[in-house]
Amino acid sequence: MSEEMAEPPMAWRYAGSQVRLWREEAGLTREQLAAECNYGVEYVKSMEYGRRKPTRRLLEIADAVCGAKGKLLAATEYLKPEKFPSRAREFMAAEAEALAIVNYEALLIPGLLQDEPYLRALMVDTCPPLDEEEIETRVRARLERKERMRTRRTVMHTFVIYEAALRSAVGGPAVMRAQLKHLQELASLFNVRVQILPLNAANGLALMGSLTLLDNPDHSRYAYIEGHKTGALYADAGKVSELVQTHGMIRMHALSIEESVQYIGKVASEL
Repeated sequence: MSEEMAEPPMAWRYAGSQVRLWREEAGLTREQLAAECNYGVEYVKSMEYGRRKPTRRLLEIADAVCGAKGKLLAATEYLKPEKFPSRAREFMAAEAEALAIVNYEALLIPGLLQDEPYLRALMVDTCPPLDEEEIETRVRARLERKERMRTRRTVMHTFVIYEAALRSAVGGPAVMRAQLKHLQELASLFNVRVQILPLNAANGLALMGSLTLLDNPDHSRYAYIEGHKTGALYADAGKVSELVQTHGMIRMHALSIEESVQYIGKVASEL
């Protein structure tokens, strides 16, 4: 199950229940179906009750041995993973239309600035773990977002990154060095600004998590804050104004753009 889900998706439960109903109609026991799939009985039970996503192998074999004639296998199309966690989908839609994006990150390299090895290291290191298909889907979606940043040159992207994110151990030293070099390269883009907040310059506000501000085509603003397995998108003018001020107070302690590029190189040389 993906980390953001409070309960299994309806598609998992429906597909699993159909497997169970077809199996019972065909007069097969769960043990027999499990043996056909070379799965454990409890594993099949978890899929039948939607606690786990029914695998393609289960659907293929159940379809064949139960005589479903493709009706069970058709469920695979509806079991594909979503590109983004449910908590972030509204934000992703708003980001795609934004005219300016302002971001602060305290612990990780911002998503739009992550290179593929760093991104994959983050995707692999989750609890509970994501399956390979879900990792690939989310990696492709993130890379598509990055490509928009490169091609929509009239959309300004401003990033403030706390130094702790540069010194983390995501993927190990080699991955981090490559990520920091990539960060320097992206900072040279016409529409990208990167500033580093040094460890000794962070106030309490800088330690409270990430936030993103979006300027919309209708001249309104959204603010998005994200924490451990949670996220919230705000349109209320009062709340957005509060977060704009918060970002401003954090940014005033950051290094200049030129100093930041040099500082990234310094940290990379120390890894």
